[in-house]
Amino acid sequence: MVSEQRMRTVEREAMKKNEPAPFRVGDRIRVYITIREGDKERLQLFAGTVIARKHGGARETFTVRRVSHGVGVEKIFPLHSPHIVRLEIERRARVRRAKLYYLRRPKGKRVKLEEKTKEAQPAGDTPVAGV
Repeated sequence: MVSEQRMRTVEREAMKKNEPAPFRVGDRIRVYITIREGDKERLQLFAGTVIARKHGGARETFTVRRVSHGVGVEKIFPLHSPHIVRLEIERRARVRRAKLYYLRRPKGKRVKLEEKTKEAQPAGDTPVAGV
């Protein structure tokens, strides 16, 4: 019981440091992670579609899938990992599922995710900065 309370306080402290992730399941993202090889450190890019987000709090993970040379590759990243340098959203998608495991066995149109579009603005209006 006491150790469970300690875990909650540690998780709360970790959550204060990090802001919530701006991406959702279905989005195509680029994850930049640091890789250590011996005494050298470098950045590595992994780009793909987010097919799942699991757990919550400081232990939250997300799964990114991409197809490389005809082979599907999936990586599971801890959301609050210090090895993740930055996340970039390439494209947002509109999906109706929390887990997109159906992308693992693609058939026809099911593979394509509908892109989330911004609301159309009238022709004469210019966008206001900061909105």
